[in-house]
Amino acid sequence: MNYTNLKEENTNYAQISGKIIGAPELSHQVEGENFYEFKVEVDRLSKIKDTIPVTVSERTLMGKELHAGDFLKVTGEYRSYNKLMQEKSKLVLHLFAKEIELCQNDEFINEVKLTGFICKEPIYRKTPFNREICDVLLAVNRTNYHKSDYIPCIMWGRNARFMANQTIGCKVEIIGRIQSREYIKAVSENETETKTAYEVSCQRIGLLSNISGMKTTSDLQEGEVINN
Repeated sequence: MNYTNLKEENTNYAQISGKIIGAPELSHQVEGENFYEFKVEVDRLSKIKDTIPVTVSERTLMGKELHAGDFLKVTGEYRSYNKLMQEKSKLVLHLFAKEIELCQNDEFINEVKLTGFICKEPIYRKTPFNREICDVLLAVNRTNYHKSDYIPCIMWGRNARFMANQTIGCKVEIIGRIQSREYIKAVSENETETKTAYEVSCQRIGLLSNISGMKTTSDLQEGEVINN
């Protein structure tokens, strides 16, 4: 299926608020306009911290000076691009900022809403503690652009079982949060390195019908597991 030929509206919305880690650095230029990258640390209710890469243009900054430790709110889209690293293509995820607001409070926000198409077979598995998980790659069309963003998503419990039964090409709506997760990768027999994976942790899933427009929703709290 050619996902980019299907017209979508408001398919990608993300908002976070948290503390900047490190000073913004120049990333690249497009037609003479500078784009900067920095990371924002967002606390979960469990106090675990998600570290989220953000990209912003100089026009969006509009003279704002951002410094490490500043608390801010970022609203935009969760996007992806392919980057060549060590002769291999890597999917890079980032929050593309459309609005930035410096804040005085410490209310942490982490919300994302995506509408897209399943573009790889869902991968269902269970942990050693019998926790159900399903990994899904979602193709999300960019409004007014002939391209899609490919966003890894993870579901839990009944949501995982629900999504495991869906097929490539299904149109779904998900609501969740942006999650960072560290893991250990073996690079040789005697050497390992710590990597960071980024994904959307889903809390609600809606299956959208292209024919009737009907929607059914699996509405569970993140991490809830229902035993059969």
